[in-house]
Amino acid sequence: VIYVLDGNIAVMDSDGTNSINLTNATDYSHGTPSWSPDGTKIVFSSNMGSGNSEIYVMNSDGSNQTALTDTEGGNHYPTWSHDGSKIAFESLRDNDEEIYVINADGSNETRITNNAPTNDESPTWSPTADKIVFKSNRVAGAPWEIWVINSDGSNPVRITNSQFGNGAPSWSPDGTKIVFSAYRNGGNGISIINADGTN
Repeated sequence: VIYVLDGNIAVMDSDGTNSINLTNATDYSHGTPSWSPDGTKIVFSSNMGSGNSEIYVMNSDGSNQTALTDTEGGNHYPTWSHDGSKIAFESLRDNDEEIYVINADGSNETRITNNAPTNDESPTWSPTADKIVFKSNRVAGAPWEIWVINSDGSNPVRITNSQFGNGAPSWSPDGTKIVFSAYRNGGNGISIINADGTN
């Protein structure tokens, strides 16, 4: 299991034993770690460079920490494509959160959403790597909703339409369903919806 421990990236066995601090930072913080599909690398956000939160990748033992971004605004919530070739993340570089995709080696950074002044956040790749699910408040007067977009930025589709907010979307392993947090009936809960927005 990978997690954040006092501003550092740490791992532990699935039963909670054998915790290991991989980054050992004291004057800056790391967050939002994610394993590569093959388990050899970890992508995460950190303010260890310029002070902005940038996207970094390192080996699974904490070695070879390498910055993939260097921007004016903060970058967060990186997530791997299922073939390990690309990383999606959210960036605040233009005073609103947008979704970007970058190759795992830091090349070919591409912005795939553009909806200022609203925000697109929390991207997650589909198992087939051709779609990304995220949350957005881009519809005026609407709460945070769940959207699906092609990984090249085409065909954004709103799949929830609710009175209250939704967030933290994630795909089922077969790509047919999306699970997300949903505020309903006065509290937060977990909802599941078909990837096309039905049911």
